[in-house]
Amino acid sequence: MASSATKELDDLMASLSHFKLNDTSQTSNEADSSKPQKPPKKPSTGQNNQLDSMLGSLQCDMNKQGINTTTKGLCSACNKPIVGQVVTALGKVWHSEHFTCNYCNQELGTNDFFERDGQPYCETDYHSIFSPHCAYCNMSILNKCVTALDKTWHPEHFFCTQCGQQFDEEGFHERDGKPYCQEDYFELFAPKCAGCNRPITKYYILALNNKWHPDCFICMDCRQPFKEGSFFDHDGQPYCEIHYHARRGSLCSGCHKPISGCCITAMFKKFHPEHFVCFFCLKQLNKGTFKEHNEKPYCDGCFEKLFS
Repeated sequence: MASSATKELDDLMASLSHFKLNDTSQTSNEADSSKPQKPPKKPSTGQNNQLDSMLGSLQCDMNKQGINTTTKGLCSACNKPIVGQVVTALGKVWHSEHFTCNYCNQELGTNDFFERDGQPYCETDYHSIFSPHCAYCNMSILNKCVTALDKTWHPEHFFCTQCGQQFDEEGFHERDGKPYCQEDYFELFAPKCAGCNRPITKYYILALNNKWHPDCFICMDCRQPFKEGSFFDHDGQPYCEIHYHARRGSLCSGCHKPISGCCITAMFKKFHPEHFVCFFCLKQLNKGTFKEHNEKPYCDGCFEKLFS
């Protein structure tokens, strides 16, 4: 009831003030006119007495209810006198119903509000309009904020795009504007070793049109590293000299060393000429004639002596 009466008194004071202002303005305008004008029509003594009586009665009733009816200034919103409840904020005074959010016009009353450029905002609209927004959930960030990749994030929403885990002390890696943990970043985007097919994260060897971990660039047969860095290519894979010739069938069956010059092919094998000898007497079979027994070569004399 008190607030209703206060509003009624505010409206009455504003009407009376407006009436007096119009009456004064009209008198002034007519006095400045060069043409003869009719005398302004003034309110009758009865009308003035009636307004004063209404105002006095209302003030008396409100004073009995403990409400101060002294004018407290002009409302910053409607520019009308404030008699009853007043809100003092932002260095100004307002009717309580006129102190509203600058965006949604909701009455702020005794609720918390925020100021921006001299205007009041409710908490919801202030954060929606002016607070940073999370790049993941697009909600306002009210407390702690992570700034990364030219965006802002809730701390709990800044995690690896691939596995969803939050980042540890190793930090994160960026690809196409998205954050990744180190493990997933290397697994997805780092070059792969031609030897083990695992990501290469540091040093590598470039050979045979591929990249290799230094520890993975070894002979594909004996698994030994290459001495002095030299290797042989067979079907796109690296081999040491011995196993390269073994793969190509160019190892001497006598000494088991590579054949680089002339060779003798016999019994589906290859030999250095000096290593193609009789298995029994070890004489060189330089004429190319021999007899075979159990996949071993013999000269004619030894074969006759041993097997005839």
